[in-house]
Amino acid sequence: MLTVAEVLHSANQHSEDQPQRTCIGCRKKAPRSELLRLVAEGSGSTAVLVDERRRMAGRGAWLHPSETCLALAVKRRAFGRALNGATGATAVERRILAGEQAAGLLRMPQHMPLADAAKTVQPESGSEN
Repeated sequence: MLTVAEVLHSANQHSEDQPQRTCIGCRKKAPRSELLRLVAEGSGSTAVLVDERRRMAGRGAWLHPSETCLALAVKRRAFGRALNGATGATAVERRILAGEQAAGLLRMPQHMPLADAAKTVQPESGSEN
């Protein structure tokens, strides 16, 4: 039977075995498995793409999949520095928002009833058929 100290030591060794990367937003190190890999689209474009499979060619940058780190990266202009002039982060924003919605982290505001949120936009006056 293992002691608590041995279990903690083996857990620390396991996390140390994983490659560590630095988030371009918060500048904290984390295991590669916890971060998104980003690459510049290339061919003269300034777009930044999310490399889901972590296999795309070219220089990569790493970012925590959170709105906080995304906002910090944009504020610090980290995309342009890390990816040689790439600045268009719309694909990254979409991926982070989609991930948070899927995880249930983005919720409807407490004061807005669900029925009101589901209503469609009403046509302007005079445009009804």
